[in-house]
Amino acid sequence: MRFIDLSQPLYDNAPNCPAHPAVRVEIIADHDADDWRMELLTIASHTGSHLDAPLHKIKGGRTIDQMPLETFAGPALVLDVRAECVEELSRIDQAMLERHVSGREVRGRIVLLATGWGERRAKTEAWLRRSAFLTPDGARWLVERGARAVGIDHYSIGGAGPENAPTHTVLLGAGMWVVEELRFPEEVFALPQPVQFMALPIHFRGFSGAFCRPVIVVAEGV
Repeated sequence: MRFIDLSQPLYDNAPNCPAHPAVRVEIIADHDADDWRMELLTIASHTGSHLDAPLHKIKGGRTIDQMPLETFAGPALVLDVRAECVEELSRIDQAMLERHVSGREVRGRIVLLATGWGERRAKTEAWLRRSAFLTPDGARWLVERGARAVGIDHYSIGGAGPENAPTHTVLLGAGMWVVEELRFPEEVFALPQPVQFMALPIHFRGFSGAFCRPVIVVAEGV
């Protein structure tokens, strides 16, 4: 098998949600002085490629370590909505989802939204505050059809505006998990669907989310 990496890199001053602390990476030991190399990270738990557990929005919701690892791996539909998400503040609503799902089975599957905004990742006003986003009615449509989880190639599934909180509430309130800050290489769009997806979280006790390494697993010969 081979892995197609869907993650975004983390580094000093990497783009992240403007409501969170800036990403800081400090080298606190190096070979010349200490005979070892080590880094210190100052970073929010919802930074870079990461998972949201229900606790992120739902009081008393499950934490990331209360969810079995098997939860975070399985068949996924990659919905290529890039052509409809070029404009700032593009809305991924029920109607758009219905067009792109086009009769395929959603129940039990992870739905990954490829908006193209992962390729625009930068500290610009557009990326920070005016990205494409999943609307609350789109979130309800996914919940009603039994999707296991949803992901997007931006730091927030609901964008940075007033619909962000309701979208998270719908998804996380239904017990789903969310994977954010993905990046879709072009080869992904040529794969037969559903693809096999995996995003295993770091084992943080009691956390509302965790960093992950999202990948598509491709069998040899595909």
